[in-house]
Amino acid sequence: MKKKTANKLKILNDPIYGFIQIPNSLIFDIIEHPYFQRLRRIAQMGFSNLVYPGANHTRFHHALGCIHLMQKAVRVLRFKQIEISEEEENGLCMAILLHDIGHGAFSHALEHSIVSGISHEEISLKFMKKLNEEFDGKLSLAIEIFEGKYHRKFLYQLISSQLDIDRLDYLKRDSFYTGVTEGNISSDRLIVMMNVKNEELVIEQKGIYSVEKFLIARRLMYWQVYLHKTGLVAENMLVNVLKRAKELADKGEVLFASSALKYFLYNKINQDNFTDETLEMFSKLDDYDVLSAIKEWTNHDDKILSLLSKMIVDRKLLRIELKMDVFSEEVINKKRRKFSKRLGLSEVEINYFVFSQEIRNQAYNTEKPILILNKRGKLKDIAKASDQLNIQALTKPVVKHFICYPK
Repeated sequence: MKKKTANKLKILNDPIYGFIQIPNSLIFDIIEHPYFQRLRRIAQMGFSNLVYPGANHTRFHHALGCIHLMQKAVRVLRFKQIEISEEEENGLCMAILLHDIGHGAFSHALEHSIVSGISHEEISLKFMKKLNEEFDGKLSLAIEIFEGKYHRKFLYQLISSQLDIDRLDYLKRDSFYTGVTEGNISSDRLIVMMNVKNEELVIEQKGIYSVEKFLIARRLMYWQVYLHKTGLVAENMLVNVLKRAKELADKGEVLFASSALKYFLYNKINQDNFTDETLEMFSKLDDYDVLSAIKEWTNHDDKILSLLSKMIVDRKLLRIELKMDVFSEEVINKKRRKFSKRLGLSEVEINYFVFSQEIRNQAYNTEKPILILNKRGKLKDIAKASDQLNIQALTKPVVKHFICYPK
């Protein structure tokens, strides 16, 4: 009997876009790969669900949304007589599908604690190169586009720019799952307004108001969601938990952890020693490893580790104060003295519970402009083309300072 071949041209149902089509069997096989399936176990928004209970969507959702929007963008550009070969379309789809594959557990928290000196983009590239070996070089063009080395600049801009497919999906998706309607942009309208001039991705003049709304939505989403004070506290506490665990591991303390988490706790991992073995272990590390360890660490003998872990698990977080000016050393030291006495911790140990940092939000960067194509075929930066004074204001970075301390 003839062996039945599996149907790989699946259709998935997405709560935002409706039906999403998997374009070909190669992309289906990449989605089926354990490296990609791991994204089901990585939250898109870290601890934002402590503020917005609906924000439980994953990097997996986001990647599939991106491939849907990318297919739409390619159709629009082809309709406008921009030549994009089938090979280029395939490369684009694979690059956008895998652009976040290097995110660690709880996304950015891991980058600042148990893995140092290597960004998630660099890890994404390592995953793509490894998959390229497994799939006999079929991801070579995708890697070239992802790295910005392909001669057609606009293909890279669809993956990474100030108005890329990544942002068009995450703003709309995060807005949907958090219920923060200010982020609900019209990704369809923005894609329909896309065009290419001198191999640069541009937006037609008719789309200028959609771009303005997109930039303002991004600014509001950063202040209301991504940089929400409760989310900031939780993420910084998680960084401190992992730092403390690593400190104890360095002293030879036995800590409960999955084999993947143990590998990163008991080894100093940085860019220079990030080997194929490290990548394999990283591919087994996800939110579940970190959460299960933190739950167990609530009972650990180390006071700092158990207290921080318990505060996260029970959502009894540190207090946070935000303001435009820097907190003086005097204010910070006063808090340190007060709480080290109350908690019975040393001057060094209290730094896990009392700390100050800054956050930065720049909605629009003129160094990588969003170009508006006017009816005469001339290009203009959105900041100059817009009659909205707000857009000029959005080019300035806004810096705020926060201090965290026990309640």
